[in-house]
Amino acid sequence: MYREKINVLDCTIRDGGLINDHYFTDEFVRAVYQALSKSGVDYMEFGYRSSRELYPPEDYGAWKYCDDDKIKKIIDGIESDIKISVMVDSYRVKEQHFAPADESPIDLIRAATYVKYIDSAIELINRCHDLGYETTCNIMAISREIEPDLVEALDQLAKTPVDVVYVVDSFGALYCEQIEYLVKLYQEHLPGKEIGIHCHNQQQLAYANTIEAIIHNANYLDGSLYGIGRGPGNCCLELLIGFLKNPKFNLTPILKVIQDYMIPMQQDIEWGYIIPYMVTGILNEHPRSAIAYRKTKDKGKFAEFYEQMREAQE
Repeated sequence: MYREKINVLDCTIRDGGLINDHYFTDEFVRAVYQALSKSGVDYMEFGYRSSRELYPPEDYGAWKYCDDDKIKKIIDGIESDIKISVMVDSYRVKEQHFAPADESPIDLIRAATYVKYIDSAIELINRCHDLGYETTCNIMAISREIEPDLVEALDQLAKTPVDVVYVVDSFGALYCEQIEYLVKLYQEHLPGKEIGIHCHNQQQLAYANTIEAIIHNANYLDGSLYGIGRGPGNCCLELLIGFLKNPKFNLTPILKVIQDYMIPMQQDIEWGYIIPYMVTGILNEHPRSAIAYRKTKDKGKFAEFYEQMREAQE
């Protein structure tokens, strides 16, 4: 499956930060940066660029904000060609100051949005493009969108300078046939744009669906170390690197940082395939209900949770 145009983006710190309010230590973030730099991965996403007025600093770690100076502190002294990404929820961010790209350690700004807020993403994309950044638009919860509304949003994005538009299976509800359909739909309405894929693992299909997107010429691929991410997590980066045949990739540093950091971390914070997340996936629901259920004394009563979710949909 070697294809020179493929770019791999690691979202360990950003997606993983949704589990622990972005309280990763500098040591861990630096270790991930070093490992990914040696692995040949193209981008590392450090976290969110969020507004402190909306998200009080006393409630979140540094990677909720991804200040340029904080990122510079992490990468200082490490020789690396890897590009740096941050994500912005375009629909819930107050005015952000971005330095021109040539004055910032950040290369790529990803605008996350829902179809109904596409105007906010377009405004952010235009502003960041003018400052010299690469840009993507990540349309979330795509499994819940109505196709005419989605197509209208894609047609609007086609007129912008956005570099990549992502198919995002936020609820882990999609199957390979739907991934194929959506990737081709995006290509039809976004001529000249690259297509990306970001899959969640409610039904243990994140890796398979990413491969399906690759087959149909999606060239921007998201993954995270050991699949870390909110709830069931994401496509495992180590599986993805093992699958791709580009000789630039090196799996060893990825496995080393997993064994040294990710395995011990899983003793303290939970992610990965668990039945309640599977339930939300097959029912095409946000995993928040399963996350809340896992915090109760009944967290192991899978059948009860399934019946509750089914009744809520009726």
